[in-house]
Amino acid sequence: MGFYYIICVVIFIFFLKIFLLKQQRKNEPPSPPSLPLIGHLHLVKEPLNQTLQALSAKYGDVLLLRLGVRKVLLITSPSAVEECFTKNDIIFANRPSTLSTKHFSYNNTTISIAPYGDHWRNLRRLAALEIFSSARIAMFTSTRRRELMLILKELLHSCKHSGGSTKVDLKSKFIELAFNVLSMTIAGKRYYGENVVDAEEARRVRFIMREMLEHSGNTNLGDFLPFLQWVDFQGLEKRFANLMKKLDKFMQELVNERRQFCESRGESEKTMIDHLLSLQQKEPEYYTDELIKGIILVLLVAGTDTMSISMEWAMSLLLNNPQSINKIKDEIDANVPKDRLLDEQDLPKLKYLPNVITETLRLYPPVPFLIPHQASENCTVGGYDISKGTMLLVNLWAMHRDPRLWEKPTEFMPERHELKKEEEYMLPFGAGRRKCPGGGIANRVLELTLGTLIQAFEWDRVSEEMVDMTEGTGFSIPKVKALEAICKPRDNTIKHFLVPS
Repeated sequence: MGFYYIICVVIFIFFLKIFLLKQQRKNEPPSPPSLPLIGHLHLVKEPLNQTLQALSAKYGDVLLLRLGVRKVLLITSPSAVEECFTKNDIIFANRPSTLSTKHFSYNNTTISIAPYGDHWRNLRRLAALEIFSSARIAMFTSTRRRELMLILKELLHSCKHSGGSTKVDLKSKFIELAFNVLSMTIAGKRYYGENVVDAEEARRVRFIMREMLEHSGNTNLGDFLPFLQWVDFQGLEKRFANLMKKLDKFMQELVNERRQFCESRGESEKTMIDHLLSLQQKEPEYYTDELIKGIILVLLVAGTDTMSISMEWAMSLLLNNPQSINKIKDEIDANVPKDRLLDEQDLPKLKYLPNVITETLRLYPPVPFLIPHQASENCTVGGYDISKGTMLLVNLWAMHRDPRLWEKPTEFMPERHELKKEEEYMLPFGAGRRKCPGGGIANRVLELTLGTLIQAFEWDRVSEEMVDMTEGTGFSIPKVKALEAICKPRDNTIKHFLVPS
């Protein structure tokens, strides 16, 4: 008996040595000192983008963190990012599963969160051909213009009743515009302004969406210390389930309404849901209501938040840099006839306005980090060994403000993008095969909205003080203080053109 015991101990020591030697041979990225069990979780503090920027500055552009049981590869190096999304693009095409993705993406089945595989490829093909194709985008040009015109007429009406100029809560206006554009495109329903269906419902849904995004951007300890999920340590499981139940009810009602409308009137293809329902008739097994709701969820939640926040940051930057407003105004006046407003066909003629949008997305990307990726097998990045299952986190905010990449990185300088050479360091909509397919239409809406507002109105700060640019926290980077500004109609031609009929 003692002999067999000795043999087992020898074998155990032998394999332990092999394992330790193997671990020693690994060339892992540098890593800060960690604590037992929790690893580097104690270093994770808000604002996360700035906290992790400081860690990268101290330990390296390719950095390995251990957050509980998860390994996280933190990158702020353009060359390493390029390596991840070119040579290793398929390896990093997966997403890590978390409590928030489980609840807020129909159990990890939406296009932004679904694992890399046949289902995701089908969704990506659907997005490219049926949602974000040139023909589909052109189909809703009039919808985008109509919603923008309603906002402009509201502003004109307010100015008229205030003696020529008025103070405007631009944060609310941008949210209303983005939500209306998307809800009209998706379901043919307007929730703010004229002929609204239910403004109170829209407010409730927007509140739920905002809370959902805040939770998605916050650290859930259960994702890194799984034993905490057994007792729902932070009470998030129940909270997430309740939030998603409300959102699902809202989206199911949208689907049901359009289905009944199409069946009763024999009409279809007027909205995004109509088109998806027509595909459902052909392939009901695949195009289920849940799949359609997942598409609506991504478009409505992500689209409203990123577009409205980007509009607010852009206008804030312009108000603090009035010379840029004058440049946009002069450019539009030189390229658009004075008897009409800017439209989407005019946008290719403009050069400075797109640079303003690009510079805004550099300083304030829609989300400070790319949606996390996860390695499906072992690989190397920057010469370091990366093990299967490692989460990839790209700190866009830090990379877009890196003084080694940008001259005067914290200053608003749209002119820097004239040569386009620095835009290789810009990734506001991601990179590789999981790049956001809606980046093109988002830029178009941003350019059209800001350009038309500047063409039609004079804008000024509410006081001599600069606009407060303090950043909030969460999945995206909202302004802490809502943007307000003074506007007045720019000239009699535009004023006459915008008089409500």
